[in-house]
Amino acid sequence: MSDGPIEALRTEVDQWIQTTGVRYFDPLTNLAMLTEEVGEVARIMARRYGEQSEKESDRTKDLGEELADVLFVVLCLANQTGTDLESAWHAAMQKRTQRDEGRHRSNPKLG
Repeated sequence: MSDGPIEALRTEVDQWIQTTGVRYFDPLTNLAMLTEEVGEVARIMARRYGEQSEKESDRTKDLGEELADVLFVVLCLANQTGTDLESAWHAAMQKRTQRDEGRHRSNPKLG
């Protein structure tokens, strides 16, 4: 795996799992947890930035904390499946850059 900021986070999560979390949940449980965390992000977005009204109980929810929860579970999944997320990130960004180099700038909807 390559060294970089994602690798540092991956290592931090793995150390936390080994010292505090006891072990990783199985991958399917983590997938369910990821879905749950994404749902919490969606709830905040729909109510705070979308057209749904925000309930009083939702106003104290921290979007950053919920996004961090999503990232934590993604890193768990990468760790337990042996996925080099650092390299995958760089490859995905290169793909997007090549694919979308002029596409978004020429999109009248974005102007």
